[in-house]
Amino acid sequence: MKTEFHTFTNSAGHALSARLDLPGVGKPRAYALFAHCFTCGKDLKAILHISEALTDLGIAVFRFDFPGLGQSEGEFGDSTFSSNVDDLYRAALHLEEIAEGPQILIGHSLGGAAVLRAAPLIDSVKAVATIGAPSDPVHVTHLLSERLDEIREHGSATVSIARRDFLIKKDFVDDLETVSMEDATVDMGKALLILHAPKDEIVGIDNAGRIYERAKHPKSFLSLDDADHLLSREKDSCYAARTIASWSERYLDPDPVEQETEETIVRLDGKGFRSDVLTGGHRLVADEPVSVGGTDEGPAPYDLLMSSLGACTAMTLRMYADHKKLPLRAVEVRLRHEKVEGSDGKVDQITRSLILEGKLTDEQRQRMAEIADRCPVHRTLKGEIRVETQLAAS
Repeated sequence: MKTEFHTFTNSAGHALSARLDLPGVGKPRAYALFAHCFTCGKDLKAILHISEALTDLGIAVFRFDFPGLGQSEGEFGDSTFSSNVDDLYRAALHLEEIAEGPQILIGHSLGGAAVLRAAPLIDSVKAVATIGAPSDPVHVTHLLSERLDEIREHGSATVSIARRDFLIKKDFVDDLETVSMEDATVDMGKALLILHAPKDEIVGIDNAGRIYERAKHPKSFLSLDDADHLLSREKDSCYAARTIASWSERYLDPDPVEQETEETIVRLDGKGFRSDVLTGGHRLVADEPVSVGGTDEGPAPYDLLMSSLGACTAMTLRMYADHKKLPLRAVEVRLRHEKVEGSDGKVDQITRSLILEGKLTDEQRQRMAEIADRCPVHRTLKGEIRVETQLAAS
């Protein structure tokens, strides 16, 4: 994943801090604009996990801090739900200036309600996903219940939310109570995916039901099982991201990597061994096991090598069987790589086992074992290989 840092100005003249996470290699297949929860920032761990998972699948993610949060200018207390919706619209305009308009809107918690409201305003958007979103912004007032009377009487009050103190003004509460979400959801005109956990203790599952009832098709609902509201477990946030990417594919243009270079490109950013791979129009991730300092987010290099030899072997045997009209029903190739003692010290040894399914004679099986040695990758590994290394301009 590559990251660019940006700032853009909202309608109040405040500079808002933003980041654009891009796939490590290749052009993005789409751009997503992410709106986080009420008092969260763009660097919340769950949001980072979602962004990483989406970029692995070729979707760039633009996210920012609302006024008074993170590195953005302005005062949190001066914000309202309506101003946050306008900030989302301004973020979409900025994304269009630096890249292209967002095709996907993703909103978490109150950010989910905000993207439902903002979606009709952004022409480029084709799909909207909400995560743990309230059906109406006024739901947020339950977080303010202990100070709500004070806010209404004195115009503001300091409220503790998630162990942090925030100044909440009467304008914020009044705005929540006047915003109508029903028409916005009904008339959104975009594909909608609603993700919600049945045990969400902050925003009840009944909110997902109301959003679903209001929305027109195409609309989908996905239960997040036992996830919490903040998707604090990495497996939950990554599951949500992969689901959004898979679902939205129906509404996106073909992945542009299919038209890119014929080269295989590998990019490693930051620390560790995790690498983004673009090869043959496909995006992959390579890594090393945790035991050797990796994060095990993808196959190790030798695993990929074994996969290449195994796939090439299986394909070669299928081509041979089809040409000879042999009754080969399936082929399974099992490979193991190890270092063994040779005449001049340690050498690489690959053990390849073939499981041939079908009514083949012993003679046919033996011939197919010989054919396995003729697969192109096998020949490459056994032949003379020249690797020329050169420094390219950065």
